Amino acid sequence: MSRAGWRQRGLPREHRARWPSFRRATATRITERKGPTLPNPLAAPEDVGSRPDVRLWVVGGVFVLLFAFMGVRLAFLQIVQHTQYLEAVATNSERTVTVPAPRGEIVDRSFKVLVANTVHQELVMARAEATPSSIGRVAALAGVTPSSIERALKSNQYSPYEPVPILTDTPTAVIVYLEEHAAAFPGLTVQTVTERKYPPGGALAPHLLGYVGPITATQYATLAAKGYANTAIIGQTGVEAYYDNYLRGIEGVKKILVNAAGIPITTVSNVNATLGDTVQLNVDAPLQAFVTQALAADIQRVRGTKDPRSGKYPPALNGAVVVLDPRNGHVLAMASDPSFNLNEWVGGISTANYDQLVHSKAMINNAVNGTFTPGSTFKLITATAALDDHLISPFQYVDDTGAFTVPGCLQGASGCVFHDDETSGLGEVDMPLALTESSDYYFYNLGYLFWQNHVNNSAYRYGATPIQDIATAYGLDGPTGIDLPYESSSIVDSPLVHHNEHQQFPQDYPNGGWYTGDNIEMAFGQGGTTLTPLGLANAYATFANGGTRYIPEVAAAVYSPAGKLLLRYGARVAARVPMPASTRNPILQGLLGVVNSPSGTGYGAFHAYANFNLSSFPVAGKTGTATVLVNGQKKEPNSWFVGFGPVSSPRYVVLCVIGQGGYGADAAAPVVAQTFDYLVAHPVGSLVVPAQHTTTPHHQ
Repeated sequence: MSRAGWRQRGLPREHRARWPSFRRATATRITERKGPTLPNPLAAPEDVGSRPDVRLWVVGGVFVLLFAFMGVRLAFLQIVQHTQYLEAVATNSERTVTVPAPRGEIVDRSFKVLVANTVHQELVMARAEATPSSIGRVAALAGVTPSSIERALKSNQYSPYEPVPILTDTPTAVIVYLEEHAAAFPGLTVQTVTERKYPPGGALAPHLLGYVGPITATQYATLAAKGYANTAIIGQTGVEAYYDNYLRGIEGVKKILVNAAGIPITTVSNVNATLGDTVQLNVDAPLQAFVTQALAADIQRVRGTKDPRSGKYPPALNGAVVVLDPRNGHVLAMASDPSFNLNEWVGGISTANYDQLVHSKAMINNAVNGTFTPGSTFKLITATAALDDHLISPFQYVDDTGAFTVPGCLQGASGCVFHDDETSGLGEVDMPLALTESSDYYFYNLGYLFWQNHVNNSAYRYGATPIQDIATAYGLDGPTGIDLPYESSSIVDSPLVHHNEHQQFPQDYPNGGWYTGDNIEMAFGQGGTTLTPLGLANAYATFANGGTRYIPEVAAAVYSPAGKLLLRYGARVAARVPMPASTRNPILQGLLGVVNSPSGTGYGAFHAYANFNLSSFPVAGKTGTATVLVNGQKKEPNSWFVGFGPVSSPRYVVLCVIGQGGYGADAAAPVVAQTFDYLVAHPVGSLVVPAQHTTTPHHQ
């Protein structure tokens, strides 16, 4: 029976295993080497015998490979990447905090301290220790509300790794109590901080000095590259802002170890902050105090005095005083009204106070940012252009009838007749007398002649805009370049100004042309001409010194905290105005007459408010009374007076303007007269600086 047949009959497995083999024997017998063999992959599980030796070999090999890999990896981490992971651990556990630097001092020309620092004990609380119960205890101790503490703790103004200020000026009693009961106030400590202090008082030159405050997001975006922190306190206005780079000092760096939750554990290292540099100004503090008081008092006087011409009480909305040294452009004093007190900003100004200052416009520096129609003070510019261009002889007389009628103008047409400010004319006047008595008619005529020369294509030195071009030489076509931020630009009316206004605002300025009447108005300081007090003061300083226009300078020098002179700012010449004797002398004669001649417009004010001898200290000057139109309604005029002296060798230029203050002789001239009276009795001393210094003609 075949083997298959036995299977078909179901022969038991044990019988099949003994079935004889019928294989043919071969000549060569192969002996197989004993050792582990792999089981038949097609065999049933029960057909495969147990092989524990194989399994042990496989499992053991896997473990050997695993331990070998772990050993290699551990060696790689500990040896090859040791430094990298050490730095990573340090970075993850250390936080860097900037330490604010005390700001440098600001001093006047004689080193009288104007701005310094004061030390305060500040109560601070760690965020990690802040709980509702602890906040309540701290509020009761500090005398503040819990809600104010909660707001401070949530503020992103402070570093998350530094305690948060709770009380700026901590009373001694609170400090002592905290020391005796420290365990009851976990996370509450006292730290020393500095704030701005104003030894002469915060009312002295606040616009000039400026204030400090927290850096804004916009400022930080610009200043971060210069190393400013997002928690920095920086200068926002005035000298504080312009010279912040020197005053701010060098911030310190503190490294703090924190745990996994970001809670500070200890201080790893601390690099102390460096005190800022000292900035010395050209300003004379006593003079500054005098002009500030004189301006404020005069504005109050003007408001209470009825204008005899209009019968109204002038509102005297604002004003400014500028005192320059015409020999170098030094700013000796600068006052603005309305004003404010810098102490309001110490420790942070309240929203209510800030809103009030904005509403009152008290933060505007009218000397630098205010612009006013100049009126007759602009006649200096027109006179210079007329004489330098030989438009008219200085001693050629013109009959001032009180009403200038434009030749060829249609009878009855608007803008054909220009009236003097006074009701009657001055009669025959030449250039000096026209300045002394402020003849509008004379300068109406100059404006007309200049325009006719242009219309008739007459050749003259300055082209189509001779008055504007001389104004540019005097610096009245833009900012002066003073070392203060946010300076406004003076603007002299011109064909280009009219064209640009029409292009930008066609509804407000439907006619972009320039006509005879426009040239006449511009020639005596009206129309669209608006000047800053500083710009006009600098123009008169240019004339006073013979034609050299300097850029006004507030700062004189910078010193290190140790007292070493780092920088001495030299005078900066911006331009030179052609000033031959044939031009300057007739104008100077007229300006001298304003103060010294009984017919001069400033004669009465100087003899009423100045007690010095004008023969030994002669002063020249010019009044200005400029028409003000608001929404087509005529308001009280802007009041100006600018003077310089002593005339033979000018040391001072003093300008005062009072917005809507009335006539220049009545409102502004008294302030200038009083200021010269003070200067004669208290001359400004020389700048106090060491002989050895580094000079630079540029600011920052």
